[in-house]
Amino acid sequence: MPTFTAPDGTTLAYHATGDGPPLVCLPGGPMQDSVYLGDLGGLTAHRTLIRLDLRGTGRSAVPTDTASYRCDRQVADVEALREELGLERLDLLAHSAGANLAALYTARHPDRVGRLALITPSVFAVGLDIAAEDRLAAARLRRDEPWFAPAYASLEAITAGRATAADWDAVAPFWFARWDDDAQAFRAAERRQRNDEAAALYASDGAFDPDATRTGLAMFSSPVLVLAGEYDVAGPARVMQEYWGLFPRTELVVQKGAGHFPWRDDPERFVTALAAFLDEADGVSGS
Repeated sequence: MPTFTAPDGTTLAYHATGDGPPLVCLPGGPMQDSVYLGDLGGLTAHRTLIRLDLRGTGRSAVPTDTASYRCDRQVADVEALREELGLERLDLLAHSAGANLAALYTARHPDRVGRLALITPSVFAVGLDIAAEDRLAAARLRRDEPWFAPAYASLEAITAGRATAADWDAVAPFWFARWDDDAQAFRAAERRQRNDEAAALYASDGAFDPDATRTGLAMFSSPVLVLAGEYDVAGPARVMQEYWGLFPRTELVVQKGAGHFPWRDDPERFVTALAAFLDEADGVSGS
């Protein structure tokens, strides 16, 4: 397992698997062990995945200064990884909360990012609003599921600001296309893989300046893919359309039948979309 040293002296780890040009992958959570990304549904057949374990997660060390868990302070970690890999420009994939870090890195270092793939991205870094009805409308697409009624009631409680811990557990089926044994095991593993202290500090005061980030992204000239899940209550399609519009050269893919983890819900469809984007000729225009 290779390691490198962040600018503040923290030892960080990454995992390289697959064949083809490197693709740096930033996990979500926030602050979850990158192991949950796996091979991204078989994307390793097309790219060498470089999964970064964010500081304090996976095989990376806990920093001396825990305030460095703040998202904007981790931009320097991504830049240190680029230098470690000896890449003039990196292709970057980020999932969920990891998209906040990817957005900040891209806005700060636009000349060091080749292609940017944002998978069911969180929107904190760019300041988009997700209304309660956006989430509830996505949830109602699942109305025929046997678990729908109690899960929907809990989602209503969450969106109304009156949630209990039990409600957060009850909405878990909405994250997946199939609420089967594999999904339930995956969900249970999330709790073990996340650094809760780090997660609590990730979006703390000062982490994000959405206006500045959006200005930077509007000038980013390289290709961008925003991939949303049709069923994703965390990133409903209407809001993902807004995210798509922040970039001058971008495409939006809404994966049918997918939740928050589209590479698990339909690996073939996910890999086909990612491989087409990553291998596309550089002359593509925005769509």
